[in-house]
Amino acid sequence: MANFKFTPVKHDHKAFLAKAGAREGFAEAYEALELEYQVVSQLLKARTKAGLTQDAVAERMGTTKSAISRLESAGKHTPSLGTLRRYAEAVGCELQVKLVPQK
Repeated sequence: MANFKFTPVKHDHKAFLAKAGAREGFAEAYEALELEYQVVSQLLKARTKAGLTQDAVAERMGTTKSAISRLESAGKHTPSLGTLRRYAEAVGCELQVKLVPQK
């Protein structure tokens, strides 16, 4: 297996949201994708904690870097549970899915 050095790209999400929030329709569109953003956030945190690049995760999953990039892009791809399980295993995690009663 290749040894890759991972350096996260800095992103100020609060500043992004403040700027984007001023655009008409942004709040509604963002809320509609809230679950997708939460999943992507978990994927990125797990990959960062594991110290892996997209290339390394792709190699471990037997897929391509572009497939991992699509997987880590909210709203562009709806992954299967099998794909999420393989991703979780590739970054040293266990996939857990739960249904929570609505408030």
